[in-house]
Amino acid sequence: MNAPLTILALETSCDETAAAVVQLRAGKLVALSNAVINQDHVHTMYGGVVPELASRAHLEKLLPAIRAAMSDAEISYPQLDAVAVGIRPGLIGSLLVGVSAAKALAWSLEKPFLGVDHVLAHLVACHFLDTTPEYPALGLVASGGHTHFVYMESPLHARVVARTRDDAAGEAFDKAASILQLGWPGGPLLEKLARGGNANAFDFRAGHFAGSSDMSFSGLKTAFLYEVRGAPNAPNRPARPAPPELTPTRQADLAASFQRGVVRGLEKSLRSSWETNPCLSLCAGGGVIRNESVRDMLQAFAHTMNVPLFLSPKEFCTDNAVMIGGLALLRLAAGERDPLSLAAEPLSQLRIS
Repeated sequence: MNAPLTILALETSCDETAAAVVQLRAGKLVALSNAVINQDHVHTMYGGVVPELASRAHLEKLLPAIRAAMSDAEISYPQLDAVAVGIRPGLIGSLLVGVSAAKALAWSLEKPFLGVDHVLAHLVACHFLDTTPEYPALGLVASGGHTHFVYMESPLHARVVARTRDDAAGEAFDKAASILQLGWPGGPLLEKLARGGNANAFDFRAGHFAGSSDMSFSGLKTAFLYEVRGAPNAPNRPARPAPPELTPTRQADLAASFQRGVVRGLEKSLRSSWETNPCLSLCAGGGVIRNESVRDMLQAFAHTMNVPLFLSPKEFCTDNAVMIGGLALLRLAAGERDPLSLAAEPLSQLRIS
């Protein structure tokens, strides 16, 4: 039996400073540690992530995260087989912190270096479940920065078959929460409020495009804004009436209806993507996959299609280094490694078909 492969992985693509030690044992991915340092306290007063503040926070917190990951895993640096990092997509200043650290560690330890795509890593997080997906698989990555449907020939070979053309699903949730003045990060707060509301009170709909499985959340967001604050007055037209009072009941109904609109938009694109790319499995990862309404929709769709559904463990849905290490280990086992000259990039390189 082959000896297990062990990797230290770093993730600094946005506002989570993360490090993890992951092993590949007889084809099975195992997380030995998962250190994540949250930056919410840094960005809350601004209502969103401030790129410069995020990169500075990574500089302060990355070494403590690495030390915690190595200590929790009870692994010494010479026992590592490689060092990995999320190298794209993300905020370029934040990415550079993690990429520079990973390269320095790999060089000093004389270990292979691997840079992986954050979007694809969200789907490989499904490999930390007791059973793993069959391929080809259709994957949904839904987060604050990405909403992609991905056709996966294998965990290492994938192409984007549908995507949002504007706001990501998580971004739409956060903006709706901001309009309701719920606080930040808004997605979980909106979901909590929606539990007490009537999802059929308002008919919010995502946009879709003829001849494409792509979607748009900008029109849905605008319709939501007008319901909350009223439609703006037009030049040389009678003044429009003020919106109804934003009572707790109306607020909950708005949140529930908006959430339903996002979920229905995802479902429509999922159905369209599946029709043109039927697969053996359905996978999903990313922060929005923590949303119970989204999970319920995916479970119902998988049941209808009679295919197994693989949802990333909730602790690995939001940004983390475990998923980075998982994808990097699969690449390492396949004989892949990257040069230290590999550069961080703000955009994913997954091919769009």
